[in-house]
Order: sequence, then structure tokens, then C-alpha cells
Amino acid sequence: MLKLPALFYRISFAVICLALLGGLPMAGPLVAAPAPDSPRLTPVVRTVQQVAPAVVNITSTRIIESLQPNPLELFFGPGFDFAPGRAQKQKRVSLGSGVIVDGARGLVLTNAHVITGSTEVMVHLLDGRQFAAVVKGAEPDFDVAVLAIKGAHDLPAVTLGDSTDIMPGETVIAIGNPFGFNHTVTTGVVSALDRTIRNGNGVFTNLIQTDAAINPGNSGGPLLNMEGALIGINTAVDARAEGIGFAIPVNKARRVMADLMKTGRVAPLWLGIMGEDLDRRMAAALDLKDVHGLLVTSVAEGSPAALAGIVPGDIVESINGSSLRDRRDYVNLLRNQTRDSKVSLGLLRNGQREGLSLRPVPFDNATVTQLMEERWGLSFGPGKRGLVVTKVRADGPADFLRRGDIVTAVGGTAIKTMDELLDIFRKERLASQILLQVLRNGRGYYARLVL
Repeated sequence: MLKLPALFYRISFAVICLALLGGLPMAGPLVAAPAPDSPRLTPVVRTVQQVAPAVVNITSTRIIESLQPNPLELFFGPGFDFAPGRAQKQKRVSLGSGVIVDGARGLVLTNAHVITGSTEVMVHLLDGRQFAAVVKGAEPDFDVAVLAIKGAHDLPAVTLGDSTDIMPGETVIAIGNPFGFNHTVTTGVVSALDRTIRNGNGVFTNLIQTDAAINPGNSGGPLLNMEGALIGINTAVDARAEGIGFAIPVNKARRVMADLMKTGRVAPLWLGIMGEDLDRRMAAALDLKDVHGLLVTSVAEGSPAALAGIVPGDIVESINGSSLRDRRDYVNLLRNQTRDSKVSLGLLRNGQREGLSLRPVPFDNATVTQLMEERWGLSFGPGKRGLVVTKVRADGPADFLRRGDIVTAVGGTAIKTMDELLDIFRKERLASQILLQVLRNGRGYYARLVL
């Protein structure tokens, strides 16, 4: 028998000890990779292997300020203010997903709600690398945001598909970060197309519905077809049910991304329609069973609505197949359209229903300013504490205001610039009344415009 020197045994024993203590990797069992023609390499597996490196997990950090309670309240009861509490700052980290759509520039598509209010955004790749990212633009009305990864180039990227040829029933794959479980893969089918959902943040239209499992943390991740192409950005689930998730079509996300990269925002649109809610009295006069829709009161000259033949007295009942509940619904549905998309209106005219197809146009600041001055009877100029009233129409709804009054908030939203005011008017242009917060001679009060 061959005798080995004692030094060999001492070295071997040391190596084994190091391995057991974690100092050296222990060799695991050798597992052969599946053959290229193995039935295990299904289309789903191949797609995941192809696309997973382009999927990122996103952590966003927000600073939350809260008031630390005064400990003396334990003895003297709530409200004891001899020694008031101190403001306390806390970090709150939220999880989400995203997908790299431009590897050369390190651009990531995700949801706006994933990074809202964040002070720091980090992206984590499948290979273990992590990078800081900056927000290039975010649009809550579409729930789309674009991130740029710092210091990273030539990254893997997904192929952008075409969401116009999606077929209900076709197999789809979702990859994301649900509840912090990195790069989780789920599969399902396209359940339906052109869905509309409403929540506290607005109305989202043209969504893809899928039964692929989508959970908190999946937001912003990719919805893929079996060719590995991106067809949607996962955005929401219906909490009342299982297997009902929604994704933003990639064509819409691509258009929003282009606007965000070019101007930092998506151009607001309009059709040139002004109107009011259809109430029970009007519905009874028109012999209508349901009280919903927008009664057209005026149409801007040369606008898409005017060119399409819409006239005062028409009732807009739906937009792109989504039934209108009221004037706010009308505004919110339009806010979720992009500039090159067509809008289908369902109209009721003289008791007859018909459909029209219109293409919205940009609702630019000049048009908004003119419309605001006509509807509110006010003109504004810049000021240090808000916007200064420069002109009041004598017979207008704001005839009780004076030149020099300072408007600091509209409808509970603080304003300092004309752009902020015009954005509020875009949202509230059909409102029947508006609450203003006004400063006059250093004293503040509220004023209500009845329109």
C-alpha cells in the first residue's frame, strides 16, 4: 500500500475543516444541463431564460415625518402640551419591479406608483449587481415612469412587442418581485382586452386583463408573450378576486415614455367639449331610464368635436366603450389617452344613438388660459405667495374678488405658478363650483365660485 507523508494528511484535514466552516466551497453533485431538445425546455422556460436578465427589482426609499408623542401624555392624558412632541423622520422602503427597455442607455420602464415620493431609487439585476437610478419622468395619469440606471451601460434589454395584435387566450408570462421574492415567474393567459378600471387616483383605460398571478411587488414588471416580447407593464390587481390582474399595453407605455423623455410630461389632450352632468330632471325630459353621461353645453370652434359635428344638446354616453358616469369621468377618461390615439364616443342625439371617432388635440396653455378666463371670469399674474388677480369680469362668477387679491389654493391644492393653476383647471374645467383660498390685505379667507 502506498504510504503518504504525514504532511499530506495534515493539509487534507485543514482543507476539509475550512470547507465545513464555510471558508472553501464544497463541491456539489454534478447536474447535467438539459439537452437542447429536452422536453423540459418548454417555450416558457426558454422565454424566461431569454428575458429574466432584463427584469429588475426596484427598491424606493421615502422619508416619512411623524410626530413623536410626548411621554408625559402617558401620565397626564392626550393633549398635554407642556412639552410638545418632536418631529421624527423615518425611512420607508417599498418594493416593485421594472424592465430594461434600452440597454445602451440603461432605461427602465416601471409604474409611477412604485417610485412616487421616493428620495432614493435602487435597481437590482438578476446577476446580483445593483445600481442607483434617477427618475427621468413619471406620469401618474398613466401609472408609467422611466428610470435611468447610473453608471451602467450595455445591459440586457427586452424586445418591445406590439400590443395591437394581442389575442385573448394566448399564453403570457409575468416576472417580478412579489413580496420581495426576486424574479418570480408566473404564467397565465390574456383574459380580455380594453379593460377600464377606476380607483382613487383616476381612470385607467385600454388595459390588458390576465390571470397570471400578480401580487404586491409585481407592479412595473413585464408581461411577456411566448416570443419573449414585452406586451405590457403589470400595474394592478382586483383585490376582490383571484386571477384578475391588469397591465398597461406596451404601445401606450412606449408613447408615454417618448413624451416623458422628450418634455418630462405627457401632453394633455381635449376634444373641445364643455358640458355638465345629466340630472334626473333632464333624463326624465329626454325619456331616459339611466341618469349618466355628459350633456354637451358648448363646443369650441375648430376643435375635433366641432369638426365631427357634435353640437350642444348631444349627450356623451361612453368613451372607447367605457360608460360615462358624470363629467369627472369624462375628464379622467380623456386624461388617460395619448396624442396619436383615436377616441370613440358613444352619443345620444334626438333619442338616437350613434358612434363617432375623433382624434384629440393638445390642450395647450394658451387654450386653457383663454377658457379659464371665460369660465371663471378671472385673469392672473405671478406673485410671491401665490397668483395675483389682475382682472375680474364685472358680470362673472368671481365679481366679488378684487384686483390684487392673491389666490393661494384651488380646491384644496396649493398653487404658486401659472402652470400649477392651469393643470388644476384642466381637471376641474367642467366643475359646477370651485373653492378658492384667497389672501386680501394679509388676511386669508375662502371664496366659492358658482359656475
